[in-house]
Amino acid sequence: MTSPYNSVQQLCLALPQTEEVVSHSFPTFKVAGKAFACYSLNHHGDEKVALTLNIGLETQRQLVLSAPTLFFIPPYSGSKGWVGIELNRGLQWDRVAELVCEAYTHVAPLNLSKNLSVPSFTAPDESLTAQQINPLKTIENRKFLERLRALCSTYPEVEELHQFGHPAFKAGKKTFAVVYLIEGSLALQLWIGLAAQQPLVKSDSRFRVPAYAGHNGWIDMIPGTNPNWDEIMVLLETSYRHFALKRMLSALNQRLR
Repeated sequence: MTSPYNSVQQLCLALPQTEEVVSHSFPTFKVAGKAFACYSLNHHGDEKVALTLNIGLETQRQLVLSAPTLFFIPPYSGSKGWVGIELNRGLQWDRVAELVCEAYTHVAPLNLSKNLSVPSFTAPDESLTAQQINPLKTIENRKFLERLRALCSTYPEVEELHQFGHPAFKAGKKTFAVVYLIEGSLALQLWIGLAAQQPLVKSDSRFRVPAYAGHNGWIDMIPGTNPNWDEIMVLLETSYRHFALKRMLSALNQRLR
C-alpha cells in the first residue's frame, strides 16, 4: 500500500541532492540547505492531509484564487510564499508532482534545477480514514473526551475551546486541562505544582514532565485503555482550583457541601 506520505517522499527524494529532515515534527525536504516541501497531517487540528511548497508569492496567489478548495495559504510560512495543497481533495498527482518540481526549482541552485524533469513515482493507493488523520476521533479517544467534558462541565465558569488544535478547558480565562496526542497516545495535561510533579513522575510511568509547561508545575498523564477516573477527578480538581477565581471557588465549594 502506498500512502500520500510515501508518494511525497518518493517524489521529493528523486529530485537531485534532496534530503529529508524533521522540522516542527513534520517531514521536510531540502536542497542545498533550503526547504522546498513539507508534508503535514492534522497540523494544529486542521484535519488536513497537506503538502506545503515554497513556491513564491505570485504563484501562491494564482493557485489559491484558481482553486481555493485545493490550495490554501498555510499559517506562519504563507507570508514567505509557501502554498498548501490538500492532498485528500482529489487533485491529480501528476499536477502535484509538477508543483513539487516548481517548488524545487524555486530554491535549488541553477546547476541542479536546470533541465529538471518530473521524476517517476507511485501515486497513493491508500485513502486515510478520519481516525488516521486525527486519532482523537477514534471511538476510545472520543469516549475519554466526552467523559472529561462532562466532569469539567460540573465546575463553575468552565469553557471548552481549541488550543493549537487541541481540546482545552478554561477556568474563567485560564487553561487548566488540555487533551492532546503524544506519539499517537492520548495525553491529559494538568497543573499539579512542582512539589507534586517529580515524585509522581519517578513513581509512575504514566506521567511525564511536558517540554514547555513542565517548569511551571504542569504534568502529562497517559490515561491508557483503562483510565482511573477517580484519580483523574482529583488531579482535575487540583488544576481547576489553582486557576479559578475566588467567586468560582466559592461556587464550587457550595456545590460540594
